Amino acid sequence: MDHLFTVDGCSATPVPPTVLAAEGLLERRHLQEWVIEHPAVLGEEVLVITSEFDRWADTDGVPARDRLDILGLDATGRLVVVELKRGTADRDVHLQAITYAALVSRFDLDTLAQAHHNFLQGRGESLELEACRRRLLDHVDGDWSQELLQRPRQVIIAAGFPKQVTHTVVWLSEMNLDIDLIQVGLWKVQDQLIVGFTKLYPTPEVEEFTLAPARIEAKAAARKLEERSRTRNAVHVLVEAGLLPDGTRMRLVPRHGVTESLREAIHAWVGEDSSRGAATWSNGTAKPLTWGADGNPYSPTGLANHIFTSVTGRKADGIQGTTWWDVDTSDVPDTVDPDEWAALAGFSLASLARQLRGSAKDWTTLHSLLASLPSGRWTTYGDVAAAVGSHALPIGTHLATCGQCPHAWRVLNAAGRISRGFRWTDATRTDSPADVLAAEGVSFDAGAADPSSRLTVDALKSLLED
Repeated sequence: MDHLFTVDGCSATPVPPTVLAAEGLLERRHLQEWVIEHPAVLGEEVLVITSEFDRWADTDGVPARDRLDILGLDATGRLVVVELKRGTADRDVHLQAITYAALVSRFDLDTLAQAHHNFLQGRGESLELEACRRRLLDHVDGDWSQELLQRPRQVIIAAGFPKQVTHTVVWLSEMNLDIDLIQVGLWKVQDQLIVGFTKLYPTPEVEEFTLAPARIEAKAAARKLEERSRTRNAVHVLVEAGLLPDGTRMRLVPRHGVTESLREAIHAWVGEDSSRGAATWSNGTAKPLTWGADGNPYSPTGLANHIFTSVTGRKADGIQGTTWWDVDTSDVPDTVDPDEWAALAGFSLASLARQLRGSAKDWTTLHSLLASLPSGRWTTYGDVAAAVGSHALPIGTHLATCGQCPHAWRVLNAAGRISRGFRWTDATRTDSPADVLAAEGVSFDAGAADPSSRLTVDALKSLLED
């Protein structure tokens, strides 16, 4: 159970929970609207397609009475069926969710586009049917797959769940049926209501050790889902880590999903127009690559599939596009050190993401560490990155563009030299970081700082602990 407190210095006073019904909050007018306005409650990158959907018909053409609370679409191309209960869920609520999942599993792109068009129109937003169709296609990272539509994910949101529901959902998950249980809680602090959404099931441990092995053994559609999820996550890892500056040039190196003969055919096709083998990176999770051949944005997999089809005339199947694009290390951005940049040679987006998993941008910790660097000592971008759990390149990029990083002149490259990307906050300064370090007592030999003045990773971690 969640506990909420108001804090007054050393004193913490519990805030008693309340319930939606007691506060006059309704399932459709309030809870449903909260979720529509904040679809992140349902998972990463979920687009709400419609709500209150009831335009079903059975085989005799007789309309069904069931009303689906919310229908979404995630970036892998799976539908998300949402069932809402403002109080404790009924003991058979999962059966209702499964029924809706079965009904929407028959939907196709045109059905969904029409549902989205009607939904927006009902909320006062005018968007042509074809534009709705394009919105759905653009939201999916990769090719649209009817197979994936047939495997909806279900999300049940309620104030509580009886054991009959939780036990059944665990078993259904082990049988490869994806159901999330999310508990909605409500508290009242003075006259302010606070709502919280807590994912009860599956926990991260269950997802990793129970669901993932089962999905590996599932049908081809589930395998495609996993491949697309990994591809999408690779892009998320790179963007969140801030590894690649905007404008980074990428070059085509076809790998996953093609034979050697197809690789040769793709290389020959690129040889006819070199722009086909080039793209530039921008830090957005949806379509981070701009292709040199047409100037349009693509996801890595979307662009790899487009190239595959352009060369072969066939539809691609299961390509992991993040393996197809390498950093072009011959083009060094001004904000990074050439030596650090050269270390990325031969790395694809996928391999970079594997190197970076777990790292993230935490500039608060970085700024705290930089502020504690003592006069007369220096360290490296790599050591700072290791101390704060990041990577040398995003650290270098941040120091070059932040304008508020303390003691930035005390961070040098791995060779103890001033990075080419170093910039003073005050553009009128004419002295160099080496001049400032020398005045602090650091000696230089042929442009390299004295190694005995260097702070190692362990020393930096000690500064953070102090």
